[in-house]
Amino acid sequence: MSFAQAIGDWHALAVLFVAGVVPNQIWRMLGLWFGGGIDEGSELLVWVRAVATAILAGVIAQIVVEPPGALASVPDVLRYGAVGAGLVVFLLTRRSIFAGVVIGEVFMLAGTWWLG
Repeated sequence: MSFAQAIGDWHALAVLFVAGVVPNQIWRMLGLWFGGGIDEGSELLVWVRAVATAILAGVIAQIVVEPPGALASVPDVLRYGAVGAGLVVFLLTRRSIFAGVVIGEVFMLAGTWWLG
């Protein structure tokens, strides 16, 4: 198999790159440029962190209570158990959102695999 066959149509990849990556990177670079001098303990960043955490909590709550698509076939107990496991790990790891979300996902995937 040649390289061209492995990656498919390179024009489609170029369009995806230009349409998906470039616009996001512009905002990231502007964020780094404007936010470079902001103190991490400032009230602005504390507020931004609180809003980001609240949005994440809202999305997780909506997915758990009214699951979309294939997630609706997962039993309620497993979905709520994943939230509980994520919350426990969040609290045990000194409030690490990343650790809580990862453990919640691992719990959900392992439970779904175990139930078949």
